[in-house]
Amino acid sequence: QVQLVESGGGLVQAGGSMRLSCAASGRVASVNAMGWYRQNPGKQRELVATITSTRSTNYADSVKGRFTISRDNAKNTVYLQMNTVKPEDTAVYYCNADRILYYSGHSASQSWAYNTWGQGTQVTVSS
Repeated sequence: QVQLVESGGGLVQAGGSMRLSCAASGRVASVNAMGWYRQNPGKQRELVATITSTRSTNYADSVKGRFTISRDNAKNTVYLQMNTVKPEDTAVYYCNADRILYYSGHSASQSWAYNTWGQGTQVTVSS
């Protein structure tokens, strides 16, 4: 099976920077679109940014000009560079992959994993 493993969260001061990473682990062949979402208690999970396998990007209006999503296809990893962070950026950040192609079983057969989520990483911005 495959999973997404996030890293890089923590505490940062307002106006500072932080970088999140998310790697697809397991017998991964390729990953299609990947993205970052965030959620606060009692609120719906919201899109932060997405990036396709060809590196087309999309951002929430609230983070445009401050956050940058990127990916390394060779490492099956997506990054979120967060600059000029604000207290309202505080949330649990989740990584998502819409489709992961992976090798399954003992042969070289391949399967798809759909809509895979990471475990989440807390980002807290202090004012």
